[in-house]
Amino acid sequence: MRQITLFFLLIFLASCDEIFDAKGIKGPCTIELVDGGTITVERSIEILQSTGTITYRDEDGKLWSISADEYVSYSCGN
Repeated sequence: MRQITLFFLLIFLASCDEIFDAKGIKGPCTIELVDGGTITVERSIEILQSTGTITYRDEDGKLWSISADEYVSYSCGN
């Protein structure tokens, strides 16, 4: 019984990388787009480290995502 419990615990711990893949960064943030435009986000953003996708909420609370090939850089802080 102990070996089965240990087995499932190891599987759970191995999957934790996927759970903690998002990195939160406090805003305000400016995202520079490939086309030369910018997006200013007053709230925090999250970056999915495995793909580079940025997720943020606009002023109305609507959720948006920008894939890594759609932006050049981002900067956050006052």
